[in-house]
Amino acid sequence: MASEKKNPMRDISIKKLCLNICVGESGDRLTRAAKVLEQLSGQEPCFSKARFTVRSFGIRRNEKISCWCTVRGAKAEEILERGLKVKEYELWKGCFSDEGNFGFGIDEHIDLGIKYDPNIGIYGMDFFVVLGRPGYRVRYRRRAKTRVGTKHKVTREEAQKWFQSKFDGILTNKKH
Repeated sequence: MASEKKNPMRDISIKKLCLNICVGESGDRLTRAAKVLEQLSGQEPCFSKARFTVRSFGIRRNEKISCWCTVRGAKAEEILERGLKVKEYELWKGCFSDEGNFGFGIDEHIDLGIKYDPNIGIYGMDFFVVLGRPGYRVRYRRRAKTRVGTKHKVTREEAQKWFQSKFDGILTNKKH
């Protein structure tokens, strides 16, 4: 009998990767940013609206100001790998939330391997990764919903350890 069996229900995986480009204005710049996300993810992005008017920023309530898309599965891992390569696999410890999720941003989308197009320009974007374990479905399913136990939730330390082992990542104490 094996002395140590690994429990497959404790494996941490990427549940989804959220990509966001906030332009801060509607119009041509926003549609070009949507093209960038479509090139990167291969799916049509959604648009977010401003919640209220901010005159100093020049935005009005319900005006479209950003675009985003959610990627899952192998495509999410591949895009995340490209994003971390831009950051040189180095993240600040403050990038990790208490629930075990993490996020970071890049300044130029062309660093991801997308060819530069002068008609589109250069956009920065945010990456946000939601981590989970098998069995998280009980929280979201339609019938017989229940809570995920506290021992089964991914903690900040587990997420950091997962990042270091999966991507050979480096955690820093300084914000870049």
